[in-house]
Amino acid sequence: MSAKKDGLVNIGGLLCLNDDALAEKARALLILTEGYPTYGGLAGRDLAALAVGLQEVTDEAYLEYRIASVRYFHNLLDKLGVPLMRPAGGHAVYIDAGALYPQLKPWELPGVALCNELYLEGGVRAVEIGTLMFGKPDPAGGHDRTAPMELVRLAFPRRTYTQSHVDWLGEIMAEVFARRDRAQGYRISKQGEILRAFTAQLEPLT
Repeated sequence: MSAKKDGLVNIGGLLCLNDDALAEKARALLILTEGYPTYGGLAGRDLAALAVGLQEVTDEAYLEYRIASVRYFHNLLDKLGVPLMRPAGGHAVYIDAGALYPQLKPWELPGVALCNELYLEGGVRAVEIGTLMFGKPDPAGGHDRTAPMELVRLAFPRRTYTQSHVDWLGEIMAEVFARRDRAQGYRISKQGEILRAFTAQLEPLT
């Protein structure tokens, strides 16, 4: 569980196991990588905040506002004609970047193109969930083995956005959507063997 989303804190998470032997292996690895199991690399203040956050996150008024904000943003994009995953999620809106940019092939990374457009237009950070994240390099040197879908996730930070923020975000998306036919693809210029979505270097296609 991501504590950043469900625990209302800035860092950390929980790993829950029902296999004692596997849990013991996880504890040993934790000591090598993050810290002792009682804190797992987290500061005491973050653990204290997590204890409170796990109670507050179940407050129905908070949940109602958060879900309503996400649904409102989903409806804004739907009225624009932006291709979306349905229904709206509880913490995020997912855009079908492959459908938004039909001129880009999956190996031209349409999700990355949309993430970059959003950032350049309004400083909006999003994440690609497509071929960069889940595709596999072709051993024969051809195009990547592509992901099933080319999505972009716009997740809402907890207790951060006001109504005016959401409306502004809709305006940024409208600007990006209006020039969708001019979107430029990307190619991977360097990648590691694992977790390439976090470490790869990209360059625009010309």
